[in-house]
Amino acid sequence: MKYTKEIDEKWQKFWEEKGLFKVDVKCRSKPKYYCLVMFPYPSSELHVGHARNYIIGDAVARYKLMQGFNVLTPMGWDAFGLPAENQAIKHKIHPRVWTLNNIKKIKNQLKLWGIVYDWEREITTCFPDYYKWTQWIFLKLYEKNLAYRKEALVNWCPTCKTVLANEQVIAGKCERCSSDIQQKKLKQWFFRITAYADKLLEDLEYLKKWPTTVKVMQRNWIGRSEGVEIDFPVKDSPLKVKCFTTRVDTIFGATFIALSWDNPLVEELIKNSDNKEEIIRFIEKVKKQPLSTRLIDTFNKEGVFTGKYAINPMNKKEIPIWIANYVLLEYGTGAIMCVPCHDHRDFEFAKKYNLPIVKVIENNSLNSKHLPKEEVYEGEGVLVNSGEFNGLNSEEAKKRIAEYMERNKIGKRTVNYKLRDWLISRQRYWGAPIPIVYCSCCGEVPVKEDNLPVLLPEAVEFLPTGQSPLAYAEEFINTTCPKCGRQAKRETDTMDTFVDSSWYFLRYISPREDKVPFNKEDVNFWLPVDQYIGGVEHAILHLMYARFINKFLYSLGLINFVEPFDSLFTQGMITKDGAKMSKSKGNVVSPDYIIEKYGADTMRLYILFMGPPHKEAEWQDEGLLGCHRFINRVLKLLEILEEYKETTDGEINDVEKALLKKMHFTIKEVTRNMEGNFQFNTAISRIMELVNQIYKSQESGKLRKNVFRQVVDNVFLLLAPFTPHISEEANKILGYEQSIFTRKWPNVCEKYLEEEEVEIAIIIKNKVRDHIKINLNWSNQKIEARALASPKVKKFLGDRIPKKIIYIDKKLVNIVI
Repeated sequence: MKYTKEIDEKWQKFWEEKGLFKVDVKCRSKPKYYCLVMFPYPSSELHVGHARNYIIGDAVARYKLMQGFNVLTPMGWDAFGLPAENQAIKHKIHPRVWTLNNIKKIKNQLKLWGIVYDWEREITTCFPDYYKWTQWIFLKLYEKNLAYRKEALVNWCPTCKTVLANEQVIAGKCERCSSDIQQKKLKQWFFRITAYADKLLEDLEYLKKWPTTVKVMQRNWIGRSEGVEIDFPVKDSPLKVKCFTTRVDTIFGATFIALSWDNPLVEELIKNSDNKEEIIRFIEKVKKQPLSTRLIDTFNKEGVFTGKYAINPMNKKEIPIWIANYVLLEYGTGAIMCVPCHDHRDFEFAKKYNLPIVKVIENNSLNSKHLPKEEVYEGEGVLVNSGEFNGLNSEEAKKRIAEYMERNKIGKRTVNYKLRDWLISRQRYWGAPIPIVYCSCCGEVPVKEDNLPVLLPEAVEFLPTGQSPLAYAEEFINTTCPKCGRQAKRETDTMDTFVDSSWYFLRYISPREDKVPFNKEDVNFWLPVDQYIGGVEHAILHLMYARFINKFLYSLGLINFVEPFDSLFTQGMITKDGAKMSKSKGNVVSPDYIIEKYGADTMRLYILFMGPPHKEAEWQDEGLLGCHRFINRVLKLLEILEEYKETTDGEINDVEKALLKKMHFTIKEVTRNMEGNFQFNTAISRIMELVNQIYKSQESGKLRKNVFRQVVDNVFLLLAPFTPHISEEANKILGYEQSIFTRKWPNVCEKYLEEEEVEIAIIIKNKVRDHIKINLNWSNQKIEARALASPKVKKFLGDRIPKKIIYIDKKLVNIVI
């Protein structure tokens, strides 16, 4: 029997007609399992580089179905956002048309790959029945003062002509088009994610089944730090510069202060500066430097002196106030006390501008005599040149100096975060409209819930201009005030697509519900998601935002779980010629060609077999061909079985026992590899080894048909999650009427896993005299006789007769004389 595409088509049609993964969310009689793959941006067709996570998710869902779980595995489309809009502009087609066309193509691709979902739960974020509830979540946040509008310095992409969140800027460039980012001040909408900073950090402890790397990335992004906020009085002025530091033990080494260019104090400080024009030129220069680039250690650090001095409150010394490009308003207070001897950035700046460098921490772990004269030491140690605090270690000094500052009202202990509020405004067309209107009498007014959704108009010129395309849609803009009924204007910015994806996993439970965003009882039963699967590139953006919205909904009493995803698996990338697959690089592998020539199961098997799924893997055509050969080799067993002669029953022989032993060992190993760590490549390798042993056993002439059939049947049960098409076909040939996925996952018979032989020690007079191998089926008398027959034991005993022989199971024989 050969594997053909007709087998794929037959069983794909069967699964669709039977609704293999159609689930009743009201069912409580079986254990639930919510398996969710991150839904895609439908901005283009999929290639094999995209396939890995969908195939992994499908394999897990099929495995859990065979284990008797009520499996929920839905799919939808992250349909709003820049990717789809940019492609639509490029191809001169409306974003909705482009998006829906791609959805149709991708949906067909997924089906051709043998990936099955409960399509009755399909959601599309650009449809009003979905974004109505995205807008509803915005209003709930607004009610709690967690959605607000303010003027802020933002990351502006001159090509996409829109604002980007800090997380969407990579090394100073737009993550979408790689254009250099500019800094701009605009009135923007934000979600106050910082209000949940502590909960987002603390609750990482609940995520026992998340990769450590992802939790570390989130912890670092939140960036909680405990320190002291210090007041530095400005000389001859009522002004004070507030600086946050985690190293108050270095305060005596602070020799200058550096401000961010947009610190509110700058305007007042430079008002009468002799070099005001120079300062203004410098500020204009820094404005053009992307925020994320200024964070890089190797970035060229520059500054300008304001002409003003501050007073170090601890030693009363005058220290100059500078404006520096490596200081950011977004972190701390936008002002730092600079300790060049104990911070490499400050050291680099101080050397450049000839500023004092004072050592205040002695590194006791090294002989300071052997250190360079101006070595930067950033660790903790013992205080020197620090007045009454000399001789204290850093930990004690931090406490004592903070207490001193609080007593003397020159500083206070506080907690700071790197996390900044979530910028959600986008000056683009293809997004959910923000449900706010502006009234000349009432000001900023939220749309009433009864009037949701605020519909995105169809007839709009959506080419990017730097202003939202909705600003030109008169019928959209002009409305009435929900409060007073007078004429008003709608907000024309749209929401970041990450808002859409921050709650979609809840909507799958009740996707057609029109009175509420989700059914509370059903959501609380099915969530949190048991297994979430997607790329590690979402470790900060999507996962952080989803956790935030989940915690907000929890605070409203709408859900009873604090985290949305119990277990997270992040798959590695598939590369070709050492690089990420990309049309521009010409290294994309088309799945359509593979499926047409080799079948969907060949592609599935190879993608799962090519390496540990959490690691990057290089696509090799030779590996694909090897998997195709294996599939045909395993299918040939069905032909051999059909022609096999019937044999009489009887005791199993050594060949059959060895094969059954191998089968049950394989069942155990494959099951273990499917649980949690998803070592699909190892599981498939085990099955291949079993198939090899089947052939060897069959060629021996000692394998009877009933045992042969039993082992072949189990091979296809084990292969079913990986190669579902051929497994269904084999299941039918073997005489089963129902789908193989209605059958139970094979159980291990432990008796076949027991060791038949073990080595035990022979003890005489508390010493080991010999080791012998015994069969576990032997009686105690036979084991004792075997021990006494040992040449070494005979020699030691001589003519002496043992008083007693004690056998300790599987460990030793103790001969007492």
